Amino acid sequence: MPIIGAHVSAAGGLYKAFENAKAIGARAMQIFGASPRQWVGKFPEHGVIEQFKKEYKASNIACVFLHAPYLANLASPNPFVVKQSIASLVLHLKIAEAIGAQGLIFHPGSGKGMENKKALKQVSDNMKKTLKAAPGKSELIIENTAGGGNKVGATLQDLKDMLNGVKSPRVKICFDTAHAYEAGLIEEYTQKNIKNLFDAFDKTIGLDKLSAIHANDSKTPMNSHNDRHENIGKGCIGISGFKNLAKEKRLHSIPFILEVPGFSKEGPDKKNIDILSSCFS
Repeated sequence: MPIIGAHVSAAGGLYKAFENAKAIGARAMQIFGASPRQWVGKFPEHGVIEQFKKEYKASNIACVFLHAPYLANLASPNPFVVKQSIASLVLHLKIAEAIGAQGLIFHPGSGKGMENKKALKQVSDNMKKTLKAAPGKSELIIENTAGGGNKVGATLQDLKDMLNGVKSPRVKICFDTAHAYEAGLIEEYTQKNIKNLFDAFDKTIGLDKLSAIHANDSKTPMNSHNDRHENIGKGCIGISGFKNLAKEKRLHSIPFILEVPGFSKEGPDKKNIDILSSCFS
């Protein structure tokens, strides 16, 4: 069975995330390193970083990821937005490095009508600037998108082009199950379709570039291009889809991270972790 975790709250101090992860039985966690709703974030104080490292060492958490603010858009045609996006990603990548997180997962953004090839090149160029300004080992991880609103990163070719444009071992991919379905990358999560998709992923990108899987059911239909997550087994992918995904052994070494609404609407919960875990048994 892979490591199964979730996005958890780090309110009140980044280290508080460990208690929240433990409460729902998560063995991997994703957090926001600073406010996801503001351009300008605050770098954590030294004491908070040290406490985080202490809690990390004492926990059974196998890996930690940060998620970038949703405002970030490296593909934007607006120079102000691009400048703010780079600064935001640099800050969050520096936080990831400071706390020993594996990497920072981000959405590449929307070209807002810009030619796709040009938008992809812009994302790669801006990722280079981000990596240069935030040196270290923490990865900069591109998440595939649902593709609505001219968002780039909805196809394997988009992901490949962005990776190739940077050519850095620190650039990796996060595969979101709901986004792939909503983008029409996969019509239904059957064993055959899953095998074909990850064969194509391996050929186009390389499975060695896959750092995380966002395990989310989809509230919207296949090819909707509408990014809406649902609890595991309660959406259009369904429990059979996740049971089939669990049979793809090539993914078992990759952490599965939940970003679902939760059965009490308070975010990923123990019930979702238990349901996903049961798919592997």
